[in-house]
Amino acid sequence: MTAARDNFHQAELDKFGALANRWWDADGPQKALHALNPVRLEYVRERTRLDDARILDVGCGGGLLSEAMAQRSARVTAIDLAEDLVKVAKLHGLESGVQVDYRVQSVEALAAEQPGSFDAVTCMEMLEHVPDPAAILQACATLLKPGGSLFVSTLNRTPAAFALAIVGAEYVARLLPRGTHQYASFIKPSELGGWLREAGLELQDVTGLMYEPWRNGARLIPRTDVNYLAWARKPQ
Repeated sequence: MTAARDNFHQAELDKFGALANRWWDADGPQKALHALNPVRLEYVRERTRLDDARILDVGCGGGLLSEAMAQRSARVTAIDLAEDLVKVAKLHGLESGVQVDYRVQSVEALAAEQPGSFDAVTCMEMLEHVPDPAAILQACATLLKPGGSLFVSTLNRTPAAFALAIVGAEYVARLLPRGTHQYASFIKPSELGGWLREAGLELQDVTGLMYEPWRNGARLIPRTDVNYLAWARKPQ
C-alpha cells in the first residue's frame, strides 16, 4: 500500500485547486458536479440517517456535498488536501451560514486520530484521482462506527466511460476541463467490491449515475458502465 503521505498526485491537487474560485458557480467548470450533487445527496439520505449524525466527507472539494448534508442537520467534518479548495469551502460556509468542520488533512491521518467516530463517510469523485484507492477505503472503514455506512461514487473503466467521460465531456462538449480524468485510473465495480471486502466492509448496493447535459440534470439508472454510486456497511 502507498504511505498516507504519498497517497495523492500533486498535479491532481493543483488541477482542482485551480478551479477553486469558480467551484460554487453553477454555470462554471463544475457545472456537472452541481447537477450530480442533489442525486448524490438523495442516495445518501435514503440509506442513512443525516439528522444529528456524525458524517465525514472525504475529498470534499469546495464543499458542495458537505454543505448539503449539513443543511439536513448532519454534523459534518470535511477533509481535502487541496488547500485552495478548503479555503473556498470555508468562505462559502461563512456566506451561507452552514456549519461544516473543514480541514486540510488526509483521511489516513484522520483515521489514526479518530477511529470508529463516524456514522457515515462519503467519498465522491475522488478514488479515481489517487494512487492507492484501496488505502483510502481502508481508512474510511477505520473511521466508521460499527454499523456505519460508506458511500462512494466513481467511474467505471469501460469503453463507454472513455467515450462519454473523457472524449465527450472533456473534448467535445467541454463540460469539464481537459485532463480532468485519466482512463487508466477508472475503477471497475468488481475492483471496488474487492477493496471494500479487504477493508472489512459489506457491499450493499451499486447503482448507475447518469448526467444529462441537455437539461443539466442527473438521475440514477440501472446501468453502471459510466458513473456509479456504491454503498457499503461496516458490520455491527
